[in-house]
Amino acid sequence: MEPEDWEQVSRIYLEGIATEYATFQTDCPPYTAWDASHTKECRLVLELDGVIAEKQRQMGTVLTVVRLEKNMGLGNALSEGLRHCRNELVARMDSDDISCPDRCERQLAVFSRYPNVSICSGTIAEFSESPETTTCTRVLPERNDAIIEFAKRRSPFNHVSVMYKKSAVEAVGSYQRFYLLEDYYLWIRMLMAGYEGYNIQSPLVHVRTGANMYKRRSGLPYAKTQIELFRFMWKQGFINAWQYAESCIIRSCSALAPNWLRKFMYETFLRKGGRTYENTETACRDDRPSVASARNAEGH
Repeated sequence: MEPEDWEQVSRIYLEGIATEYATFQTDCPPYTAWDASHTKECRLVLELDGVIAEKQRQMGTVLTVVRLEKNMGLGNALSEGLRHCRNELVARMDSDDISCPDRCERQLAVFSRYPNVSICSGTIAEFSESPETTTCTRVLPERNDAIIEFAKRRSPFNHVSVMYKKSAVEAVGSYQRFYLLEDYYLWIRMLMAGYEGYNIQSPLVHVRTGANMYKRRSGLPYAKTQIELFRFMWKQGFINAWQYAESCIIRSCSALAPNWLRKFMYETFLRKGGRTYENTETACRDDRPSVASARNAEGH
């Protein structure tokens, strides 16, 4: 990319920020700031249509491109995309994250071993610069009973690493618009409908994060949407009045706190410590047992 490309790139940048879903960034930096904070190598500017056309040529009917005429919001876009999926099991991730090479293999093993499971996610390893150096990990409860209890306070599945049964998601109305919490809202409806979940305890996806991730989870609108979700959970009988009040207080304080304090809270209380690995493959294996070895150890 050359400096003269920045005008066009910045317009795309701003369009992504305007959706409030495409990035954790809250404002578009000037070119000088962007240039100083990014490596000089691999600055490629490609026209999206040309890239997609080339991928379709390479992959044929395996790749289905769904184009929306206008920005419908993340929930509606995900629902529309899911409608075009041709298989019962659907895996999801974000385009700027890195899935482990055996991610799908491990998740398919869960569905094979546990036919009652409808949602399967796993640990995510968060990093800022290199996937070999994780800043922290988000590890979730493994079994369904613990997942339900966890869901009363926090999102019980890592959306970027999830694989689920299409029929189960559509049975509860699929993704629906819910500002910044479309996934959490879906998980609650699925769990309330009796669909079971499972979380693999080793990393499945490496997720890019940074200070702007914590900025996105801030402000009065974010506090309000969380209160709205927990009110839904309370009205549906998923949580009691005390749990509703407690969650509203904690979530509001977090959303309205200074960014440095919110970052400290996330990394200290809501995540596990990071590690440095020899390479991405080693980071994917981590030191926790795979689902297959864990089940064999339990005698199942």
